[in-house]
Amino acid sequence: MESPRKHCILIVDDDSAVQVSLALLLKQAGYATVCSDDPAEALAALARQPIDLVLQDMNFSLHTSGDEGLQLLAAIKQSYPALPVLLMTAWGSIGLAVRGMQAGAANFFTKPWDNTQLAELVRATLDTLTPPAPLATSAAPSPATSHALERRALDARFDFTGIVGEHPRLLQVLATIGQVAATRAPVLILGESGSGKELVADAIHRNSPRAQQAIVKINMGAITPTLFESEMFGHVRGAFTDARTDRKGHVASAHQGTLFLDEIGELNRSDQVKLLRVLQDQTYQAVGASRTERADIRVVSATNRELAELVAAGDFREDLFYRLNLITIRLPALRERRSDIALLARHILTDVARSYGLGPATLAPQALEWLTAQPWPGNIRQLKQTLERTLLLVGKTELKQADFIAAGQHEHGGTASANRRLGVDGMTLEQVERHMIAHALDQHQGNISRVAKALGLSRTALYRRLERHGLGTAEFENQP
Repeated sequence: MESPRKHCILIVDDDSAVQVSLALLLKQAGYATVCSDDPAEALAALARQPIDLVLQDMNFSLHTSGDEGLQLLAAIKQSYPALPVLLMTAWGSIGLAVRGMQAGAANFFTKPWDNTQLAELVRATLDTLTPPAPLATSAAPSPATSHALERRALDARFDFTGIVGEHPRLLQVLATIGQVAATRAPVLILGESGSGKELVADAIHRNSPRAQQAIVKINMGAITPTLFESEMFGHVRGAFTDARTDRKGHVASAHQGTLFLDEIGELNRSDQVKLLRVLQDQTYQAVGASRTERADIRVVSATNRELAELVAAGDFREDLFYRLNLITIRLPALRERRSDIALLARHILTDVARSYGLGPATLAPQALEWLTAQPWPGNIRQLKQTLERTLLLVGKTELKQADFIAAGQHEHGGTASANRRLGVDGMTLEQVERHMIAHALDQHQGNISRVAKALGLSRTALYRRLERHGLGTAEFENQP
């Protein structure tokens, strides 16, 4: 019986020492390797033989801008879109690696690398390669039909309840969820606020062997440093003032289940090291206890910030970052999958009408076109709020474009303000976030609790964003 083919990995680096070191490490891990010195040779190697994974440097000459690496990555993704690429970079070029991941790279690692961590990253990346079985069709379907069929094939194998859409980038996310859910590999979910990161975490848990146990969700930005250990690890009676009974922490509650660490980028450095200990050996100690406990947990984390950039700035621990991002899932913003907006709008409208005990509601074609054209800086959360507000204000069974415009004017008290609310074309993500926070502060007269609720943030996370954007927290500190 013929033995299965070894996975073949292409190493692209102009440093022969790097080639030899990586080839030896990968050979010891059971992989075949091919080495290339430059982009042209790498593309020739890809055309010459089957390659399962690429480890690619970002610079191949005296120029260190990384443009050569990004050009090679673009060429690989254009010709071999399903081929995963891991980028090699130095910590001084973390921003470049982030650009590469945004352009389609599966992940990145730094020079010098840790052999154990790199071998695990390679293994986990290769584990996501197996595509879902396609549905048999008698004729070549159109792209839209093909995407719908692919979504149906995924839904036949996995439970993606609540995740709506057929855009290719979303389908890629769903396929990755399906591949990694069965493992215990830690997953880092990246995406803008309101893009559905919690739904992805739920799907990972629901499709895992741990589905019968709890998924414990924690907003890391909402835990104050003084209560971090008690909240996470629990405490025993008498451990501190007011500790009148034993208390079970989040880690213990997630035993044999999943621990979802939302807004992980908001965790301060002193608490990061405490979390790292748990992730390293799956043990913890309740506050005031003398005995160490063991917790079998699978960790999924999420953030709307680039953790790699926080590491480079010294705000996030490098060792914790590597513990969290073995598998990285990057969620597209709603504006990046506009073809899904109509599907989402219909789905959300049906749910909202049902939740309020209303009859069936529909969207006119012109309304769907208008919704699809909006930039949606608040993503799915903002779309839901817009649909819900309009449905409740106009009281019609069919919503039209004019109804959404009128509802926006009703909320903001004028025609121009509603347009300004959505008019963020040309802004960077940081500018959009600052714009939304400033608008919410003005709308709620600086009431921090209401602003935080409107933006879907904790008060602590909102304070940090106010400070980061220079909006000034002092004038609001005494607000409720």
